[in-house]
Amino acid sequence: MPANILILDDEKNYLLILESILEEEGYEVTALSDPEMGLAYLEDSEVDVVLTDMKMPKLTGNDVLEHVKKKYPHIPVLIMTAFGSVESAVEAMRIGAFDYITKPFANEELLLSISKAVSFAETQQDNLRLRRQLQEKFGSGNIIARGKGMREVLEMVNRAAPSKSTVLVMGESGTGKELIARAIHDNSPRKSMPFVSVNCMALNPGVLESELFGHEKGSFTGATALRKGRFEQASKGTLFLDEIGELTPELQVKLLRVLQEHQIERVGGTETIDVDIRIVAATNKNLQEAVSKGEFREDLFYRLNVVSIFLPPLRERREDIPFLADHFLDQYSKENEKNFTGFTAAAMDYLSAYEWPGNVRQLENVIERCTVLGQNETIDTGDLPPEIKDEESQFKSAVDLLPARLNLADTMDKIEAALVRRALVRAEFVQVKAAEMLGLSKSNLQYKLKKYGLLGKAK
Repeated sequence: MPANILILDDEKNYLLILESILEEEGYEVTALSDPEMGLAYLEDSEVDVVLTDMKMPKLTGNDVLEHVKKKYPHIPVLIMTAFGSVESAVEAMRIGAFDYITKPFANEELLLSISKAVSFAETQQDNLRLRRQLQEKFGSGNIIARGKGMREVLEMVNRAAPSKSTVLVMGESGTGKELIARAIHDNSPRKSMPFVSVNCMALNPGVLESELFGHEKGSFTGATALRKGRFEQASKGTLFLDEIGELTPELQVKLLRVLQEHQIERVGGTETIDVDIRIVAATNKNLQEAVSKGEFREDLFYRLNVVSIFLPPLRERREDIPFLADHFLDQYSKENEKNFTGFTAAAMDYLSAYEWPGNVRQLENVIERCTVLGQNETIDTGDLPPEIKDEESQFKSAVDLLPARLNLADTMDKIEAALVRRALVRAEFVQVKAAEMLGLSKSNLQYKLKKYGLLGKAK
């Protein structure tokens, strides 16, 4: 599709000349002598480059430039003037002009500047499109990224997606590792090709080998026909290997060969098959620890860990919980043909204080349950499952989730946070009552609430 150039110049002869030159080069051109009409045109039209004269009635070229930079920062602006001077050139470039052209100019000079501006605009549009896709897909949809931790994750996705490099996604079960893998694929040059997913823990090693590499007819009992494996099915696309830490040593060797040589052999076959895929792997294990124990190949770990993305557990991104809960409530309200309007403050307090050992997946299941069983317009505490409201359950889950290896200071912080949350639940999230239970002043409790990212009514 040819680039659309908007020309603004009060000299109609120049408009005709510029329009003719650019149309001969294959550009779509809109030529206007009124700069105010030009700004109105930008509101309703797709424009790639603005070429504007400096001296015009009503608005100057710099006025146009400032307006475009403010409202359409992705559109490059070229300034033309018959009164070229160092001062005006410097001012235009300071405001953000892409280039500065002095009349009269050689056609080649103009066309070169336009060509560079169009290339710049295409790059800007690609970046804008990617950001919009990320926002539409993950900003208010499947992945909520309100807190710093998840915003950093999506920034890593944004930066890693265009490359061919292998990505290792790490995080607890239920944190959304496959969603991140799909985000990488959907925003990569391979997005129009297959995204193929394999759970390495769901299949026994023999079946998994055939599933990944395929098999030749007659290679084993039941192999009645040739079957292409997931590596071939994902050709030109992305292969997502979930629970990669569960691979046997034999399969680790075979996967390492694929990563090194980009070739496979089907089970029972001798033919070498070239494969062009990008691998995104995921694990809830500490692979470095597995390497030190001899359970996972060090060379394979480094091949997989070119780009690493860590997904924080839900209990460490509590600021996202209200937005996730609203999203799932809207989703399952539509699925169940119900009309829930939201959560009561008390219900949201319980949801925000819970430890969520099952992470986002558990939160989604709880909200689905609420939409199925809830009878009022808003979800209240009575609609929540018992474990969400039980302070002993909350405290136990908080302690159980402590890592086996954690220094004393971190351990005490985790336990203190759990005790504060339990007191909040018992005090129905009233800060004064919770402070009395804990033997703290209200100001001291508020400091701890802020420190641990907790809520509580200021009463």
